[in-house]
Amino acid sequence: MRKNVLFAAAAVTILCVANANAQTDEGVHWPMFRGPQAVGIAEGFATPTKWDVESGENIKWKTAIPGLGHASPVIWGDRVFVVSAISSGQKDPYLKVGLYGNIDPVDDPSVHQWLLYCLDKNSGKMIWEKLAYEGVPRIKRHTKSSHASSTPATNGAYLVTFLGSEGLFCFDFDGNLMWRKDLGTLDAGFFRVPEAQWGFASSPMIYENKVLVQCDVQENSFIAAFDLKTGKEIWRTAREDVPTWSTPMVHVSDKRAQVIANGWKHIGGYDLDTGKPLWWMRGGGDIPVPVPVVAHDLIFITNAHGGMAPIYAIRTEATGDITLEDDESANAGVAWSESRTGAYMVSPLVYGDELYILKNNGVLTCFDAKTGKRHYQMRLGTGQTGFTASPVAANGVIYFSGEYGEIFMVKAGPEFELLGGNEMHEICMASPAISEGMLFFRTRGHVVAIGE
Repeated sequence: MRKNVLFAAAAVTILCVANANAQTDEGVHWPMFRGPQAVGIAEGFATPTKWDVESGENIKWKTAIPGLGHASPVIWGDRVFVVSAISSGQKDPYLKVGLYGNIDPVDDPSVHQWLLYCLDKNSGKMIWEKLAYEGVPRIKRHTKSSHASSTPATNGAYLVTFLGSEGLFCFDFDGNLMWRKDLGTLDAGFFRVPEAQWGFASSPMIYENKVLVQCDVQENSFIAAFDLKTGKEIWRTAREDVPTWSTPMVHVSDKRAQVIANGWKHIGGYDLDTGKPLWWMRGGGDIPVPVPVVAHDLIFITNAHGGMAPIYAIRTEATGDITLEDDESANAGVAWSESRTGAYMVSPLVYGDELYILKNNGVLTCFDAKTGKRHYQMRLGTGQTGFTASPVAANGVIYFSGEYGEIFMVKAGPEFELLGGNEMHEICMASPAISEGMLFFRTRGHVVAIGE
């Protein structure tokens, strides 16, 4: 069994979904992991395809962020929010990226500070910073992870950030704490080696008056909804699953509203109002990380590790147990599936009629999203390049971020065309954000805004 452990905001870093009705300005707000509806797409503005961080070409601003964090930037209007964890014991916290299989955690029992930063989108100037929590982390992190890997979520009035075992926090737009929930010790790590603590990465999501979180850990996993204004628990549903690092998402149709969660023992949909399971399936990779994506009335879920790497295209109206039999690739709940092409770390992207799946070693496969027909399979990078951040797209261009800061740009469509590449000159583990034609990258030590 492979023991590659590549955690970050893909999702790892990765993930969360806000109220679609709140997105009043298309292409402006990026309110959660992977933007509106967690699909990773922003339209309405041209985005840059060429920049140079060292010379300053097309670099709007570059603001230093202390500490270590893989959480993505989130944006509402002219404000950019980002979270970081600062160790008092390590001025330069240990971080090892690339393709490797070491499962050992980082031993840093020093006091940490978790800070939330608010930046001006147009200038990068710091508007405010807020100390959310200070203390010794309850759980260790993996050598590729951080103690601030969960991306915040906002609806323009509230800002919610999840610090794993340190708690779930809600602030107003001036950085005032509205409420905090201690959800206990959330021990996420390799279920076969429980002492290999890897840290938490699932992001919160906001939908209307609810904050939804997925907490798959070594013991007592659950998915839950809390009142956005007060933090009061609305419902909590137990999950029989091993630790995962995926962010749930919401899908609403005329027939029902559901919260969708990736998993190994329990991939499934839950009633948004009650938490009651609506459909479920078992099987796949035993370290689920990628975030579910909905398009064309299908739910796309992928995961990998432990001998399986499937892609599932699940019907949004599925009900009951839809687990595939050994000889099946489809059934009443699953429109189509692939058994070996799924992604370990990187969340899927559906852009137009195509589904894009990127493995952490750079192998990119493009499918017809509706039928599962494979269009192409190509490699980004040299084969030694690791990928953890999830892709984003705008204006017909898909942006793929390599861990060492290489940004690959691919033309959207059924035929492969590499448009070029740019270097960030820093480690890049977080998935980028897009707003008004600007790209926002969270690198090892900065937030960088790029625009024509």
